Parts: sequence; structure tokens; C-alpha cells
Amino acid sequence: MSREEPSDADAGALGRFDRRRFLRGTAGIAAAAAAVPVLSGVAAAHFPVELEIDVQPENEDNFVDVDEHERVSVAVYPSEFLNGDGERETFDPTEREVAYRFGSRSALDDGAGARPVDDGEVTSTTTGHGEESETTDALVLSFPVEETGLDGGDDTAWLYWERDDSGEHGYAGVDTVSVYGGEPSADDLVALLQRLLRGNVRG
Repeated sequence: MSREEPSDADAGALGRFDRRRFLRGTAGIAAAAAAVPVLSGVAAAHFPVELEIDVQPENEDNFVDVDEHERVSVAVYPSEFLNGDGERETFDPTEREVAYRFGSRSALDDGAGARPVDDGEVTSTTTGHGEESETTDALVLSFPVEETGLDGGDDTAWLYWERDDSGEHGYAGVDTVSVYGGEPSADDLVALLQRLLRGNVRG
């Protein structure tokens, strides 16, 4: 993976991350909490939401046009949390294997979703001033839009990081998005209905 220092324009966009992370992160987590009971409980258990991500970091609305955009960018930031063993763990995307899937929740739970086109680029974001300044390295990945499973009915997008080759365990991140185009197919609607029915039967 290559390291790229941000230009002045990029620095301005990256500087907006901090003020957006809390509000958008809170909205994303709320959406995630609402989605989990409806969809696969197994998938939710195997991919707990621990990653901090920003979809389309170059725009505040996280705008994705699945008919016009060929690729969608996702920034992955370092995060710290308690893992399943109750131990504090730090996830640094610049040091982890690039083993991600990105897209709609239903696509990822079905084992699909987009894979990154390359190993991504590391960008640095500096917050604060003087002795209180802090530099954070984020990994920015690019995914082919047509493989994400996103459509005009989606308002969240998900990122799964796979811990091992089985692809069944790891961590997840979620972010709010504004998706345009890509009306769901009949097969997609049938698959969604089946998942909803299965969720109701379990409940």
C-alpha cells in the first residue's frame, strides 16, 4: 500500500472528518442497531460493529450514484474496543491484511459484496494545534460500485473485515449514505422478503 500526503484541498476535506464522525457515526450505529434484528443474527454476531469508517470521504452527503459512479471510496480509521475476550484491542487498518468486503448489509450477509480494487492508500489527518496536535493515518480503499449491491433504497453501507480465510468472522463498520439509481431487481426484492420472513419466524 502507498502513502500519500494530502493536498491542501484534500486536507480541507479530511479536516471535516472529525466534526462529522460523531454525528454520522451515531446515525450509522443507530441504523445498524435497527437492522440487526431483521437480518441474520449469526452474521451480526460474527461481525460486531467495531470499525470506524467514512464512505465517500470527499463529500459530506456520502453521495453514491450506482448508475454513474464506477467506484466508491471508503476510509477506514484506527479504532479501539473490547474484543470478544474482554481485552482491549486496537484495529489499525494500515497494519492489517486488506481483507474487506463492502456494500449493502444484505449483500455482505449473503457472502457477496465488493472487494477493494487494490491495497488502498494511506492518508494522514492532523487535528489540533501545537503540542496538542495529533496525526492519524487512515486507509482509503476503492470498491467497484456495481458489486456492492447498493441501490436507491439503501441509506446505510457496510464494510466487513474478514479475520481469516473462511470469511465468516471479523469486524464490521457502517456509515450512512445517499444512494441514487440502481432500482432493486425482482430477485433482490424476493431475497429481502425471504430474509425478513426468516427473521420474523426466529423472533
